[in-house]
Amino acid sequence: MIITISGLAGSGTTTASKILSEKMGIPFISAGDIFRQMAAEKNMDILEFSKFAEENEGIDIEIDKRQSQIGKKSDNLIIEGRLSAHFVENADLRLWFIAPLDTRSERISHREDKPFDIVKEEIIKRSESEAKRYKEIHNIDIENMEVYDLVINTVNFHPESIANIILKVVEVISCQQ
Repeated sequence: MIITISGLAGSGTTTASKILSEKMGIPFISAGDIFRQMAAEKNMDILEFSKFAEENEGIDIEIDKRQSQIGKKSDNLIIEGRLSAHFVENADLRLWFIAPLDTRSERISHREDKPFDIVKEEIIKRSESEAKRYKEIHNIDIENMEVYDLVINTVNFHPESIANIILKVVEVISCQQ
């Protein structure tokens, strides 16, 4: 089974993906992993490569291409990334996570040990920038949920519970096949 998990920063995609990977016994990769791999290939650290990527839209396109290729070569995989559902054509289940801005800001603030207000402002700027890039580069409206099979609001669920919800959906899909 190929599962894509997407959502805005702080919505819990990475944490839930890791737990789900363990519960299902299948590998997990993230667009962030691919990004780090590409940075290493260019002998750059993450900050250097991030600046390089801002000036080179080919980086975003290459990340999406690699996700697609990895998905095509796999029978069982969880792929986590903002646009994974759009590029992993053979996905059996496409998920989108949501959470209120303040919840996402609080999570990232805690994780990165940064002030809440600064994180909230960064999330807003990042989201606007990403939405613009996705539209310009891929003609994808990040707010259009039609590509997703299930949207999960993660605000009231622990990551373990989210993984259990997904497992139930996987069970239903397996019964239908």
